[in-house]
Amino acid sequence: MPETWIGLDIAARRRNWWWIGVLTLLFAGMAVATDATVTTGRWWWVGGVGVVWLASLFYMINRGYGRTLLAPDRIQFSTLVSRRAIPWSEITGIEPHGHQTRTGAWWEVRVHRTKGRSLAIPGIFTSRRGDEVFEGNLAVVREYWARATATR
Repeated sequence: MPETWIGLDIAARRRNWWWIGVLTLLFAGMAVATDATVTTGRWWWVGGVGVVWLASLFYMINRGYGRTLLAPDRIQFSTLVSRRAIPWSEITGIEPHGHQTRTGAWWEVRVHRTKGRSLAIPGIFTSRRGDEVFEGNLAVVREYWARATATR
């Protein structure tokens, strides 16, 4: 099989940027409310809100621009700050993983390895139940894994 890149399309990246904007407005409101109500040590509180906002911002941008290369012998994760390749022989399972909050849910695909913790595959996540693109990308990853493990 030829090498295949998996990542978010333009519309999904645009939605990700929209949510980054919502997150920024939420944290700006929290910082203003904290500044207006806290009487002692207010800069520590405002600074704490800013640090959490920066961490959340980095996570969402990194998640939105992450991509995965599927090759016949390995799967390679590429994000803004890291590159990691895992041979198919070290993978024991590939499955969707759901996250639930009070206001919604989202799903990602995780790779379970023989050694070490499971890893989220960059470029494959959704907040919509029954998303065809998400299910299609999951099927492609599983197909590469099945073909690689069948040839061993």
